[in-house]
Amino acid sequence: MLSSRLFSRFEDELLLCCARTSRTPEITARIRGLIQEGIDWEYLIRTAHVHGMAPLLYWHLDAAHSESVPENVLSYLRDHFHANSLRNLSLTGELLRILRVFKAHGADVVPYKGPALAASVYGNLALREFIDLDVMVHRRDVAKAKELLVSLGYRPKHWLTRAQEAALLESQLEYVFVRDDEESVVELRWDITEHYSVPLGAVGLWGRLEQIPLGDVIIPILSPEDTLLVLCAHGSKHLWERLGWICDIAELIRSHQEMRWEQVIARASAMGGERMVLLGLFLASHLLGAALPEEVVRRAQDDPAVKKLAGQVTEQLFGEANGLTGFFGGAYFHPLHLKMKERLPDKFRYCVRAATTQTAEDWELLTLPNFLFPFYYVLRPLRLAGKYGRRLLKASPMIEKIK
Repeated sequence: MLSSRLFSRFEDELLLCCARTSRTPEITARIRGLIQEGIDWEYLIRTAHVHGMAPLLYWHLDAAHSESVPENVLSYLRDHFHANSLRNLSLTGELLRILRVFKAHGADVVPYKGPALAASVYGNLALREFIDLDVMVHRRDVAKAKELLVSLGYRPKHWLTRAQEAALLESQLEYVFVRDDEESVVELRWDITEHYSVPLGAVGLWGRLEQIPLGDVIIPILSPEDTLLVLCAHGSKHLWERLGWICDIAELIRSHQEMRWEQVIARASAMGGERMVLLGLFLASHLLGAALPEEVVRRAQDDPAVKKLAGQVTEQLFGEANGLTGFFGGAYFHPLHLKMKERLPDKFRYCVRAATTQTAEDWELLTLPNFLFPFYYVLRPLRLAGKYGRRLLKASPMIEKIK
């Protein structure tokens, strides 16, 4: 439980108290106390939706049995909770269908995040929000995976020429598919954690898989240590704008007390991502009370940038729900990404990759014939400059605060 108030609004503190699966007497008592202080319920619900926390908010308010919670608020959250539960069950069934078909055709596939994370970490599919299915295959199986997804009623989210698809497979790690009825989205990956200098799949991920039950089926999932690396890279990529991503880290730590911390730090360091991992762990500990080993705490405290970055994330965490555009603004290219990398060569590689890696946005902006395809390498940095240039100039004074 938080030892002191980190935010000026009772609603924000209430949401922090609810960002966990455990309903301890201490947490429940604090929730009741905050409710008695007077809550702006419209703001609280809006904030919960922004951060993907509505299911856990209902989970705790229902257990608090407080008469100060308006019935219409509880009813709304209950309806959302049940709707989310049904959607999650539907997506889980779809995931199992995909896994069965891939297995029948000899294509190895590993689900991560989504239903796999909800089942293995939260212990309840209803307590976490997810809107798509993330699966990983071997690079050699991407073409086969595409054929299998098409046979299941999926199609690529973006129409691509042969040259564009070849560029995507060469320079990116993700291929997005949507079903014709638009009920589910599959993010197909052949490696993960592009924010590390070394892809996670290159350091033995496939040899460390574990098995868990999902419904009446046993499925493969990432090891807890690799899951932590994936979640920290994902949160860092999106600048930790959602409390739900920090909650994922805290719940992973809570549910896997046997975590092999030496391996986590060693892999993160070898991949050039120790600061990213320490930032995610620091946020989970500082905001949600996740218990960390003393050695991990010491390493985080020994890197001044970790505490400064955590302070910046904390300061901006509830900005969007307050009607602010936010310092981060959902940017995928931001100077803070550089601050999360501790090695100069990794900073340079990140800048080069961000400036040269083509995306569907580049191709959709201007349709070019195949013989002019190299022009996209010129268009890419121009588009980034137009999209982020003004924002980066405005952000530079704030960035100086954390140097």
